[in-house]
Amino acid sequence: MSKDVNFAHLTAFESVEQLSAFDVMPDPVWVFDVDAYGFWWGNARAVEYWGLEHYQQLVDKDLSSDTDGARNRIRGIFEKASQEGMTSDPWTTYPNGEATTVLIRHKAVLLGPQRHRGIIGFVLEEHQLGEAEQLLFAEATRYASVAVTSYTLDGDLLFENPASANLYGYDSRDNLPENVSLFESRFSDPQEARERLEKGRKGEDCRHTHLMVPRHGVQRHAVDIRSSRHPITGEYLMLVSEYDVTALHNALQEAELAKDELKKLANYDALTNLPGVRLCKQRIDRAVDTARANDHRFALMFLDLDGFKAINDTYGHLIGDDLLKVIARRLSGIVRESDTVGRIGGDEFIILLEHISCQEVAVVIAREILQIFAEPFRVISECGADLRLDVGVSIGISVFPDYAADAKELFCQADQAMYQVKQAGKNNFSLADTAEC
Repeated sequence: MSKDVNFAHLTAFESVEQLSAFDVMPDPVWVFDVDAYGFWWGNARAVEYWGLEHYQQLVDKDLSSDTDGARNRIRGIFEKASQEGMTSDPWTTYPNGEATTVLIRHKAVLLGPQRHRGIIGFVLEEHQLGEAEQLLFAEATRYASVAVTSYTLDGDLLFENPASANLYGYDSRDNLPENVSLFESRFSDPQEARERLEKGRKGEDCRHTHLMVPRHGVQRHAVDIRSSRHPITGEYLMLVSEYDVTALHNALQEAELAKDELKKLANYDALTNLPGVRLCKQRIDRAVDTARANDHRFALMFLDLDGFKAINDTYGHLIGDDLLKVIARRLSGIVRESDTVGRIGGDEFIILLEHISCQEVAVVIAREILQIFAEPFRVISECGADLRLDVGVSIGISVFPDYAADAKELFCQADQAMYQVKQAGKNNFSLADTAEC
């Protein structure tokens, strides 16, 4: 029983004995247990209607083959009847396997000690759709822009509306590959087609997005498959509706790409593709939290290029930009994948060394960086000139928690250590233990 809706206002029947008054009614009356999905009771006329001898046979009736659509409709009728008091609906039933359309009035009740959701069905009369109603249904299907197709459980065509025939072509059912049904032939992916057909055979309703193959080229469709029954023979069939969602899918994909691009612009340096200021700060904050939680240390290195302005002035900013790209690649090549090399300014970089055993690890990396800068950097100009450019680097190093208690102090210590190198002659490194913030 639904737990989030209060049905206390409904009449409750503890046992079938309380329904004996309905046994004298001349019309079929049955009680259906919505939660157990089966008949709970039926009067003598209902037993006769179903071609049975006792209401227990009605209770024992196997409804496991009913479609998801039928189950959903039962639940929907209970909800509506519980709110409106009573509903009146045409239903196609299949006593003795023959399709019979009847008008049924439904009343929502509660059943048994467990208070299952239940419906009392009062069968009023056999009901045939009038000619006007039939024409309305036919016209609605005929002029609908949605492709609607009925298939047998083997995937063979029973009916398709003009929208479906126009979409796939009237000759789409000809020259099918051997052992491939028309249903399967309309899917781009054969495996997906087989999976959907198998679900349809089991009476499982589903809606998925698939690449389909209409006559004008592959499209992305929302394919809604519902189990139904033939209104005359009572045989189970699949009712398929298709909605072209190609444009919507493409628009969403473009929006997602734009979102990813904006995220990249916000977090990464456009020139070097290294993490930018924002992402570097996030990673340093995370490193502080991790180090505190696990009682280990990490190092932050500030790098400022020496002589870079002169290269820009001499060769132009395009050469300067190319030089920064080369330097970024060189720096990234000497650290671990778990470490971070970032660009935080014009010619300023940082290196975050995660989880180091001691400050000597950072000193070793600093010396490797100085060796890299000891050799000229090769840059090819736009006119094809092979340039060898000399540039130095000043490095400040701070270690958490040895020299700093938080991320702000760590930044300050590394920055001050770097400026000490600048003041002392450049192209060297310094530890933060001698720097003051």
